[in-house]
Amino acid sequence: MTALSLSTRKATPTMVGYAGAIVTVLIWANWILATRHTAETQMGTIDLGLIRYGVPALVLAPVWWRTGLLPKGVPLKLLALMVCGSGALFFQLTTFAIQFTPASSAGILLGGSMPLAAALIGMALFRERLDITRWLGLGGIVAGVVILLARSLYGVQISWEGFTLLPLAALLWATYTHAFRRSGLSAVQSSAIIAVWSFLIHVALAAIFGSSLASVPLPEIGLQIVSQGLLSGLAATLAYGLAVQALGGTQAAAFTAITPVLATIGGGFLLGEEIGMAGIAAAIVTGIGVALSTGLLARKAIQH
Repeated sequence: MTALSLSTRKATPTMVGYAGAIVTVLIWANWILATRHTAETQMGTIDLGLIRYGVPALVLAPVWWRTGLLPKGVPLKLLALMVCGSGALFFQLTTFAIQFTPASSAGILLGGSMPLAAALIGMALFRERLDITRWLGLGGIVAGVVILLARSLYGVQISWEGFTLLPLAALLWATYTHAFRRSGLSAVQSSAIIAVWSFLIHVALAAIFGSSLASVPLPEIGLQIVSQGLLSGLAATLAYGLAVQALGGTQAAAFTAITPVLATIGGGFLLGEEIGMAGIAAAIVTGIGVALSTGLLARKAIQH
């Protein structure tokens, strides 16, 4: 009875981590589609950023008011890495690139690159060691991106923004993943601090470059409040924070396996984008690669 109780207590945080990671990538796939949709509207990246971070900054105001904008005990460099890695800079890079990139390709270049970047940072800075299964997984991710590159050269054209900015954004997110893991902040505290700082940055950008939110139809604003603010800005950030706390940075980032597949399906059925056999193959190969790199089918990474 006691052994069973101990086993249950050990398993619970892991299950919470898995659930948080799955919820995150489901929301991310929706976010890619919603952001891609804005390419057909008059909303700019600054407008989207105001919504994306304004909503969670408002909802989590009691949290960041208690912790302060500069939480005690968190080094400024670590805080800056978190805000840049998942906040304003990350959002501006990804949103700009996604508007010029098919949803299926964006899912692969962003969702596939995240676990690769997280694993490389883990090995280079934190002495993580991967077994053969996870190495094969990372190889599958690279293979998926190569298929996508070949597709752009001989078929569907993918802009330079997608091939350069989305992997760079994935590197930023991987940096945030490891920084948050070592910050000592809870998922709620981290989400609140990132939201309020990113919102303030977007307010400054709007003051300098202007905003078109006042002329955007209310139904479109409502759609983005749900997709960008409530789901991506609030729910996904909290869910991912729980996943990182329970599973560790590298393994949590690896769960983006679902994103390329869902983004490809959604881009074809909801946005009418051309997928093709190469796009499907890239999504499947990348998804399998990311699934292997989670370590679910092998031993966990050994940390020293």
